[in-house]
Amino acid sequence: MATTKELRGGAKWALSLNAWLVYFFFYAPIALLVVFSFSDDNLVGRWGGFTTRWYGEFLDNDGVQNALGNSIRVAILSTVISVVLGTMAGLSLERYRFRGSRMFDALLYLPVIVPDVTMAVMMLIFFTSLDDLIGLQITRGFSTITLSHIAFSISFVSIVVRARLAGMSETLEEAAQDLYATRWQTFRFVTLPLILPGIIGGALLALTLSLDDVVITQFVSGPGSTTLPVFVFSLIRRGVSPLINAVSVVMLAASAFLVLLSLLAQRSRGGSVT
Repeated sequence: MATTKELRGGAKWALSLNAWLVYFFFYAPIALLVVFSFSDDNLVGRWGGFTTRWYGEFLDNDGVQNALGNSIRVAILSTVISVVLGTMAGLSLERYRFRGSRMFDALLYLPVIVPDVTMAVMMLIFFTSLDDLIGLQITRGFSTITLSHIAFSISFVSIVVRARLAGMSETLEEAAQDLYATRWQTFRFVTLPLILPGIIGGALLALTLSLDDVVITQFVSGPGSTTLPVFVFSLIRRGVSPLINAVSVVMLAASAFLVLLSLLAQRSRGGSVT
């Protein structure tokens, strides 16, 4: 009959094996993608010797560079605006109570829980109906993509900032006001430095989401406004080329780097990770 110590050892071994299987399931495809991005073969999944020519084509391909430029411009502009609006929303919901705050709080979480396809359809209907409702015609392109990315990024920024505020004592702000600091001075010299890691983490998260978005961008984009993820998706439909491996690896590395910076920013100064 097995002893308690043997049973615990068997359970520990089973859990370790399960963890390794999960890691293998998630990261083996990524490892294969990186390996075959250096393959000197015209087929995606066949090894033909080591080469870096696909990364050279990535740098020389005008379509890829235009899509990359569009992605960067949209990501930067949408991130800046969503950080300002998301931080204001997080501060108002966490520090103040006003009529309709609960409803606003519930609505703010909708972009997080609503499927991307539903969000994309809603944004498309919104832009197409503006002409009928108020006579404002918006051509689908850079502006519609940016507005759509702002719409879903605000929620993520607000959640991260509120998580930072929830772990911060209000006594510091009250002490500043007791020392005759104005509301603006209290925010500038006390609140803002304390929540800055959360703001940076939210900004990096919004930047990552914008650079990776495919579904919403594809619905609201127009001619000449193709972003890099949409361009990669179009490569798959036209015929898979090893160039897609190199493009995917570059996107993967950029996303991983931004997520890592986001986690580090949220953990600094005792911040919590959402």
